[in-house]
Amino acid sequence: METEQDPLDHILKLLENKSTAKQITYKKLIQAFELLAKESKRVAGELKKKVKPTDNDVTVDFKRINENEFQLKLAGDLLIFVLHTNIVTFEDDHEVMKNPYIRENEINQYFGQIMVYNFMSDSIRFNRVNDPGYLLARLLINHDGRYIIEGEGKLGMMFSQISDGPITEVDLNILVKLTLTLAIENDLMAPPYPQVKFITLYQKLEKTQELGAGQKIGFRMSYHGKLEA
Repeated sequence: METEQDPLDHILKLLENKSTAKQITYKKLIQAFELLAKESKRVAGELKKKVKPTDNDVTVDFKRINENEFQLKLAGDLLIFVLHTNIVTFEDDHEVMKNPYIRENEINQYFGQIMVYNFMSDSIRFNRVNDPGYLLARLLINHDGRYIIEGEGKLGMMFSQISDGPITEVDLNILVKLTLTLAIENDLMAPPYPQVKFITLYQKLEKTQELGAGQKIGFRMSYHGKLEA
């Protein structure tokens, strides 16, 4: 009778392969996030130099919140970039899993995530906690620095396949500009009249700024009823 493999040997193998790959992936993710913050700050600076709006309230700002988050404000839109600490993979039937590079080595399928959300800047300014934010893009990076971007518009078309090489500053610069463009091009849509026809006294006293708040047209069509809070 053959001796069964010692569970400790199996655990050790997992640690040496999968766990190590995930640690390397996370380090690559952090490096990419720092470069993304740098490029976002650069783009904000370029816009400040080129755009001279007559309205002083039309502002362009970059703000670092913490090591896992930064914000990019452009007029009434606020992009929030968030680094997620968990490493993920895809379901077996996902298109990415059919890629030869992914299939040749199991550890190639593990990715770190950076999410880009679009909020109305007034939602943050007036603390309108019930206002929705919309996911514009999800950047996924593996241990080799190779990446995929899932998103709306051009983002979803240009970067839907895993890259041939590691992510670069140029790639991240394009990501920032495309997400800004996407946010600005989608205007607010007024809520249906019956929805705002009646208010409670509590809304009048405590949440006046929320009354009549709009929703993004394009993203409401794509994500309405699908995004979790």
